[in-house]
Amino acid sequence: MGLLSKKDSKLILDPLADNNPITIQVLGICSALAITAQLKPSIVMAISVMFVMGVGNVVIALMRNIIPSKIRIIVQLVVVATLVIIVDQVLKAYAYTLSKELSVFIGLIITNCIIMGRFEAFALGNGPWRSFLDGIGNAAGYGVILIIVGFFRELLGSGTLFGFKVLGDPVEKTGLYALGYENNGFMVLPPMALIVVGIIIWVQRSRNPALIED
Repeated sequence: MGLLSKKDSKLILDPLADNNPITIQVLGICSALAITAQLKPSIVMAISVMFVMGVGNVVIALMRNIIPSKIRIIVQLVVVATLVIIVDQVLKAYAYTLSKELSVFIGLIITNCIIMGRFEAFALGNGPWRSFLDGIGNAAGYGVILIIVGFFRELLGSGTLFGFKVLGDPVEKTGLYALGYENNGFMVLPPMALIVVGIIIWVQRSRNPALIED
């Protein structure tokens, strides 16, 4: 038997597809709208949320038997706020430019309903190991959507990936631009994030009609 049982594996795999927090539960849409105009911030946000959810779920699971019911939300907010501060300080120390680019959106991880939802729905009722897997799985499901959206928005909107020109030079008319291709300026606008997410939802539910019934 491997490290993960079939039941444990589902904690990681389900949020990547049939129980994705963005496309199925429709949570965490704000960050998908705000920071996915480029791929790099999308990846950094995904990693940041994975750290906060993974560690946060473990902390809440370890404390679940000593947290008074009446103040559990306050305790959860303190835990997530502490972890977000750690992420923010690390970014400021080692990736200051990117930290400025993400600006207040790192701080808004505190109010990400996916994180608070997993604290409340899972970590308070399960042990540290399964809570860790649940946190990593849901953060991965969230992050995959952010990365897909960021990939297409930057590629089609700016013709770049990670800031590097991959379709050619639009000024010198090289690569695809020599054939008449033009960047889609709408892709860098926030509403296009929702449209891309909508297309992902349509593709996902077309492949699995059972999700429509749910």
